Amino acid sequence: MSEAAVEKETRQDTLQQFTEILENGSLAKLHKMLSEMHTAEIAYILESLPTETRKTVFDLVRSDMDGDLLLHLNDNLRASLINEMEPRELIAAAEGLDTDDLVDLLPEMPEDVTQHILQSLDEQNRRSVEHVMSFDDDTAGGLMNIDTIQVRSEITIDVVLRYLRLRGELPEATDSLMVVDRDGHFLGTLSLTRLLTSEAGSLVKDVMHTDVEGIDPSTPVQEVAKRFEHRDLISSPVVDENGMLLGRITIDDVVDVIRDEGEHSFMSMAGMSEEEDLFAPVIASSKRRTVWLGINMLTAVLASWVIGLFDATIEKLVALAILMPIVASMGGIAGNQTLALVIRGMALGQITDKNAYRLMLKEVSVGLLNGLVWALIIGLISATWFDNVQLGMVIASAMFINLLIAALSGTTVPLLLRKLGIDPALAGSVVLTTVTDIVGFITFLGLAALVLL
Repeated sequence: MSEAAVEKETRQDTLQQFTEILENGSLAKLHKMLSEMHTAEIAYILESLPTETRKTVFDLVRSDMDGDLLLHLNDNLRASLINEMEPRELIAAAEGLDTDDLVDLLPEMPEDVTQHILQSLDEQNRRSVEHVMSFDDDTAGGLMNIDTIQVRSEITIDVVLRYLRLRGELPEATDSLMVVDRDGHFLGTLSLTRLLTSEAGSLVKDVMHTDVEGIDPSTPVQEVAKRFEHRDLISSPVVDENGMLLGRITIDDVVDVIRDEGEHSFMSMAGMSEEEDLFAPVIASSKRRTVWLGINMLTAVLASWVIGLFDATIEKLVALAILMPIVASMGGIAGNQTLALVIRGMALGQITDKNAYRLMLKEVSVGLLNGLVWALIIGLISATWFDNVQLGMVIASAMFINLLIAALSGTTVPLLLRKLGIDPALAGSVVLTTVTDIVGFITFLGLAALVLL
């Protein structure tokens, strides 16, 4: 069994044990169990519990863990708990947080609480927090941490080591120190490896890395994740247009971005948010989903209307009604295969205006080949089944055309949606299915009307 599978089974066992204790009403045991768990594990427990029991469990968590716990929860559940907490509880929850964690939490708190927390910070930290909060959440500036260790280039390695011993600890995920000049301009990085292996009397400027490229704070988080992936980074400086060091981005934040992107793509295919709460209130969940259901209903009505145009044809040959779903279904599956490939390529930045045409030709070629193969198969099956060679030829022709259109649509639909500023992961599947259904029905029933009647 893989490590991931073992971890999943362990989490499920913990949840099962926790639920049993909760049902037995032993709050003392729950309190002891929660005190020994990591906040990420508690967040998993809370997100897996029904709504009516969450507040009870949250109240049992140690108050010094509240802030960190809120950060680990999904957006919907976090907002719900924040709305139920008293201002004094929110202020206490924020007291133990690092400044970069405050940046993530403060925008979701009531305005008066946010102002109180900001005023409680020293001037330097308050300015730093307010500066980071000025960036959009989905940019490098919104993602960065401000807990950087900065050193000057003209000091010696020995001085740096003594400074670090005086600090007593390093920020999490620190693999390099940031080298700046007297005005705070970024000059390079001093890796911990070079720090520990260089002569004590060496100057920082002689051993630091000067080829490190800072990330602009306006860079989208998706681009940041790609840079970390391609360059195997653990951390990276964030530098503004004037060369000033603003902060750093660490690998743990990038992992969160990658996970959120994956969840977004998966959930968007069903018209849902990656922050969808498993036990969200029924009314709220219904409202979020009804729009998507309405869109799907409209596309289904459109497809039904197309079928209705050929009702006389279907009445005369019942076999058409039996075989009709096969053509639409095969087209939908083939189109979604291409759609998934294209959306993945777009997410990885592999598709550009220059290679999109070549990709379309390749997918159309795949559609041609699969169309020929499956047209022959379904044509032979249908002709034998209904003892009608012409019917076999009609469905084979419709199958070929629909698989070809499916490949073409699977490539062009997401590209067109992106140009229109619409998320292909959200709308691509609906548009594609509508196209393949309508094309499938029109070609199959249209050819049947011309050839068989």
